[in-house]
Amino acid sequence: MTEATIRDVAREAQLSVASVSRALNGHKSVRPETRARIVAVADELGYVPHAGARSLSMARSNAIGVVLPDLHGEFFSEIVRGMDREATRLGLQLLLSNMHADPVQAGLALRAMHGRVDGLLIMCPQMRSEGWAGSLPRGLPAVLLNTSEPTMDRPSMAIDNRAGAAAIARHLVSIGRRSIVHIAGPDHNVDARERHKGFEDVIRAEAPDAVITVLPGDFNEESGEAAAAQILSSGMKVDAIFAANDMMAVGCLQALRAAGVRVPEEIAVAGFDDVPIARYLALTTARVRIAEIGARAVIRLTEIMSGHEEGAKIEVQIPELVVRGTTQMPDPSDAP
Repeated sequence: MTEATIRDVAREAQLSVASVSRALNGHKSVRPETRARIVAVADELGYVPHAGARSLSMARSNAIGVVLPDLHGEFFSEIVRGMDREATRLGLQLLLSNMHADPVQAGLALRAMHGRVDGLLIMCPQMRSEGWAGSLPRGLPAVLLNTSEPTMDRPSMAIDNRAGAAAIARHLVSIGRRSIVHIAGPDHNVDARERHKGFEDVIRAEAPDAVITVLPGDFNEESGEAAAAQILSSGMKVDAIFAANDMMAVGCLQALRAAGVRVPEEIAVAGFDDVPIARYLALTTARVRIAEIGARAVIRLTEIMSGHEEGAKIEVQIPELVVRGTTQMPDPSDAP
């Protein structure tokens, strides 16, 4: 069966194609009764307006592009959830792509968005802008999230990674932990570097007697497991572990518990982000309101697209310390 076209609707409604187009695109010049008749005919024929053709006639696609380092993992799922929630409320579609921490792939992802979206949301904490900024159209509205150079004459959003890591450090010091392992994120990632710096600065200043050991990680659960295995096999003295994100903390926590290590009595464990699984595992962490960042990014982008936001302003979210069972010793008074 052949799909109905706008010409079929015009013929059935006994109107011009231009009149039907104006009615279906919501032009105020069309009388309500005429629009109602056209919509009824379109429904009867099963006509669905072609989004591409409509966007060309209106010079808008009603879509925004989202380019992320990856589409896997709870952090990215949460940020996309926030973006999608707000985009849906505003009647916009999301087009997702990833750059895989590769400048060439980043350029391809950005170029693939050309002509298909009204604006871009770009998260690129793992590479400097010269690797991809040349592929970003100068006139296309964009909001940058956690980029290594947050200004770039573009509105941007950032997490105060140092403040969040500093809060974790003060908490571990306050409960008497002095033999601390930090499972770091990738060296090239700005979030990882800032969290390492914020954590180490506080430990050095407020607990100079503490010993800090840094183990490598890649923000994935498996690297947290590998770090725990190294700690257990080496016999090093450890009473606290701070992982640079929750997923590494989860991997580490599971490996420690599988080995019979009591958490937090023997080793306290903390992460960063507060992804959904963290609360179910009672993981102490620095809470980033991830979905809110995604939603707010969409709002800011639409403000830029409509000309209501001025200048290249940076919005910074300060994470909140959330203390849970992986660092909080049970209260003896609660024992039966």
